Amino acid sequence: MKKAIVIGCSTGIGRALVRELAAHGYEVGLAGRSVSSMEELASELSTGGHVKAMDLKETADARVRLAELIDEMGGVDLVVVNSGVGHHDPDWEEEREIIEVNVMGFAAVARRAMEYFMERGSGHLVGITSIAALRGLRAAYSGSKAFAAIYLEALRLKADWRGLPIQVTDVKPGFVATPMTRGREGMFWVATTEEAAAQIYRAIRKRKRHVYVTRRWRLIAWVAKALPYPLVALITRRRQR
Repeated sequence: MKKAIVIGCSTGIGRALVRELAAHGYEVGLAGRSVSSMEELASELSTGGHVKAMDLKETADARVRLAELIDEMGGVDLVVVNSGVGHHDPDWEEEREIIEVNVMGFAAVARRAMEYFMERGSGHLVGITSIAALRGLRAAYSGSKAFAAIYLEALRLKADWRGLPIQVTDVKPGFVATPMTRGREGMFWVATTEEAAAQIYRAIRKRKRHVYVTRRWRLIAWVAKALPYPLVALITRRRQR
């Protein structure tokens, strides 16, 4: 049986992805802060579930707990790092939380997963970044997701240099109906968490290096990267009014 760990699966995309993986025969390890929510989800899985409390603000502890979960499951083929936080118009304390979780926490567990896969000689690491990584529209959030995307690329290159069959996938979602996006204005092409999970699973199965969720966001990504800075500034200024 294939085995996977999803970090950040109490709600949203991570929760839907756990169900999607289990539906395709994966034994799944669930890691995150809300133990009760994860235990409820694990009880629904026909393939069984292993629950591990994990707080990415506590980076050293998170690395230890990930290693423990891998051992408890007898090894895994796939690790998905989905944990992340975001705030609309954050103050400094909220920005610091974004950086702690989305940068330090992300790197801590992504690197630990990669260390395991390199020792094992194979594996698949998936990081959930964001379309927001492409331009600096949301300060700490965009910056943190840009860091995660580049960090994943660096890990992929490291495996490639060593000739190891380790796949690293960067998933950039657009708007998905999750607690993080609830109440936000101006959203379009909003996917359900189930739609997002299905497309992420497809990318995992095909061992993609990079995928936009949903696929139509590839067009937005192309436009976002092509727009000159003065035009980006004009668009964002109008949205702030």
